Amino acid sequence: MRKIILASSSPRRKELMQMMGYEFSVQPADVNEDLNPDLDLRGAIEELSLRKAGKVAETNHDALVIGSDTIVTIDGEILGKGKDADHCEKMISMLSGKTHQVITAVSLICGDQKETFSVVSDVTFFPIDQEEIHKYALSGEGFDKAGAYAIQGYAARFIKEIRGDYYAIIGLPFSETYRRIQKYL
Repeated sequence: MRKIILASSSPRRKELMQMMGYEFSVQPADVNEDLNPDLDLRGAIEELSLRKAGKVAETNHDALVIGSDTIVTIDGEILGKGKDADHCEKMISMLSGKTHQVITAVSLICGDQKETFSVVSDVTFFPIDQEEIHKYALSGEGFDKAGAYAIQGYAARFIKEIRGDYYAIIGLPFSETYRRIQKYL
């Protein structure tokens, strides 16, 4: 069986790959994570996932390398990852009572073959009172997570509706990624 490498340090992506049943190694890609301003958001996140996979593939020619990235955007603004409690509180306040988009891109590189795809999911939050937002921000769950939340954690109580792929919101479109990996094994 071909060696599989996940070019990501995300524990959530690692868990999802384990759920798929593959044996794989993790080798985070050390790349500049700035999005290309010349591309639309979806194109820019796809290009970043390809950059990550490409960096690891440079030294792993015979392996299947999987790179991925996720962004949260509302009204055209990228929210980034929660840095501290104040930053998380600000972002969750922006999402309260509104619908936002989560874009997850995945790139697969195997030798000379490359493919990239992305999934856009709409997530609607219930209105959240400021005390609950503050309590959540202090929990630390939103630190280093796109949009300052983990849909599978404490923040699940904020979710009114999801239109799209739940697993893509976590960080890896499960079924689509599984099916594409199968082509290379």
